[in-house]
Amino acid sequence: MAGFRSLARQVRDPRSDLALRRYSLRKCLERFAPYGHRATWDHLCERHDIEPEDRAPDPARLMAALDELEEARAVWLAYETQFAKRRKREKHDGLRRPGTFDDWHRRTWGGNGVARCDDPAVHPTEPLAEVLRRLISGLESGPGGACPVCAEKGIVWRADLSQAPWAGAVCKGCGIVVPRPVLTSEAMERAKRVRQRELASVA
Repeated sequence: MAGFRSLARQVRDPRSDLALRRYSLRKCLERFAPYGHRATWDHLCERHDIEPEDRAPDPARLMAALDELEEARAVWLAYETQFAKRRKREKHDGLRRPGTFDDWHRRTWGGNGVARCDDPAVHPTEPLAEVLRRLISGLESGPGGACPVCAEKGIVWRADLSQAPWAGAVCKGCGIVVPRPVLTSEAMERAKRVRQRELASVA
């Protein structure tokens, strides 16, 4: 199975036909897709003016989309390197049992779905790397009361997500499933109350 870098080389190869280069870019998203595969593809198509079903898109636009994806991947891999070093130090110091933060991180290792968007058409509009920098800043600064990506305080609990973990706090501003470690317990409770009010209003 080809890795991300091998697939990226195929996207850049001017000798390959455009359909294969587009296919390789889609395959890159199986290795790294911060919003999930469909939402990340929708984001790249919107930002780089690629028709989602176009089998022979402008190669310059394909390259620009790949550049954005690669920059974001570099940001996330650098963060994971620091995370791994921290865990190694903690284990050396006797802290073997991972906490909530580490449990979440283990499920998103590699950056796939790290800022998952349950609705593929609703996602942040900023470049992927900027979104990940904001998310990392939120993870490093500790729990807060708003979305770390767009600062929206309107967060609602959803128990019907389309993929695991199946339930979570969704930002009403940018659409990401907000990672549990970046929200205070009060923010989580507020999100659940919002959901209860929504359900009551349609009952």
